Amino acid sequence: MNGRLKAAGTAAGGAVGGGLLVAGTTSDAGKSVVTAGICRWLARQGVRVAPFKAQNMSLNSFVTREGAEIGRAQAMQAAAARVEPTALMNPVLLKPGSDRSSQVVLLGKPVGELSARGYHSGRQEQLLGTVTDCLAELRRTHDAVICEGAGSPAEINLRRTDIVNMGLARAARIPVVVVGDIDRGGVFASFFGTTALLSKEDQSLVAGYLVNKFRGDVTLLEPGLEMLRGLTGRQTLGVLPFAHGLGIDEEDGLRVSLRGAVRESVVAPPHGAEVLRVAVCAVPLMSNFTDVDALAAEPGVVVRFVDRAEELADADLVVLPGTRGTVRALEWLRARGLADAIARRAAEGRPVLGICGGFQMLGELIEDEVESKAGTVEGLGLLPVRVRFAAEKTLARPAGTALGEPVEGYEIHHGVAEVTGGDEEFLDGCRAGSVWGTHWHGSLESDGFRRALLRRVAADAGRAFVPAPDTCFAALREEQLDRLGDLIEEHADTAALLRLIEEGVPDGLPFVPPGAP
Repeated sequence: MNGRLKAAGTAAGGAVGGGLLVAGTTSDAGKSVVTAGICRWLARQGVRVAPFKAQNMSLNSFVTREGAEIGRAQAMQAAAARVEPTALMNPVLLKPGSDRSSQVVLLGKPVGELSARGYHSGRQEQLLGTVTDCLAELRRTHDAVICEGAGSPAEINLRRTDIVNMGLARAARIPVVVVGDIDRGGVFASFFGTTALLSKEDQSLVAGYLVNKFRGDVTLLEPGLEMLRGLTGRQTLGVLPFAHGLGIDEEDGLRVSLRGAVRESVVAPPHGAEVLRVAVCAVPLMSNFTDVDALAAEPGVVVRFVDRAEELADADLVVLPGTRGTVRALEWLRARGLADAIARRAAEGRPVLGICGGFQMLGELIEDEVESKAGTVEGLGLLPVRVRFAAEKTLARPAGTALGEPVEGYEIHHGVAEVTGGDEEFLDGCRAGSVWGTHWHGSLESDGFRRALLRRVAADAGRAFVPAPDTCFAALREEQLDRLGDLIEEHADTAALLRLIEEGVPDGLPFVPPGAP
């Protein structure tokens, strides 16, 4: 490895580390996967690397140790880089509350609600200085920073206010690699069109392409890659194969399908005699649905997302997940008959678990003049809890004990819960009969606690299910991150990537007409 990169960190007396921006031809082209993979590959080479995403729109978020809220994808990428996540890695987080407005989280703290038009009409441009300052700080303290773009860099209607794609690349003078999902089809047209729609100045930073999710014989692809190079003057820096079971944290909770957020993976046989079936209600504005990934990692636990009452009939555990719209989700449950089905389950002693917004819905009353501004709303009445929405958001990393096991989690909520009874305490919430509720996200990643809860659920559900004694969720996550690093190491031109990170944009990249209007 070139010595300059390894010497560029804090030990180099203030030298600035290298950088790279991973853009995509579309949303979900694989930017998050590639960014994480490059981070893990570099970390394994001994490079002190950090991820960065200037602006993220996501309902899946995480709380750092300093109490800042950032996108979960950036927390996952930090884990890939083997560094502690910080607010610097995702300075702007947009949390949608509807199709037209979002809560703006700046440097880890909410600063208000803005419509899409209001954000793109001036607020976004004002944040460019903050974004570039955060990136500069990371580059001063790391050997390399791998940035992730958002959507497509060729969204010419938004280019003037862009701070996450070419706007960031030009401000920081870092090279750009464009990722395309060949599984969708049209990848050559997407690469060419993305480049040709950029201005001459922006094109000068686009250094190459990465093909993602390829199936088959790569030699059949090579003639097209050569033609693409002839048309654009840029080489393809790797062809990444389609890989099953890459369970990384998704960004966009709005578009999660009812197939489930649990990724394609081989379901291990149950450790005991029976499986345990978990139904997660796919409520509107669902947030942090990754909470149930730890359940899906357990051999014999089958997790699915549902939106009909009849789909709860054979479930051994029903989970009400977090949501950015608690009152709206409550109305949705009632309109679809799910609220009545959950109430019947509780009356029959069949397990229900509410997490964050789901916990709030299970309570008796919700007073909300902040999120929905609906005033006082009746909850499902299944837990002795009253919730009042506060203007200030709770952001915390609690730790404690429950069911005789140590637990860690994180809290992201405006609702303040007053627990007035129950059969036993449950983290910051309570249990009443077979209904459990807590604000803590991530608690199920604590292995001993997860197994203890599943044993209680299996007993209440009358299932001969036994949790496996050796499932370690943290180890499984590390295996997934190593697989991402392997994808880059084995299928990308790592020498070319290193040159871009170390030396910046190569000279002489040709202009592809017509360019941006």
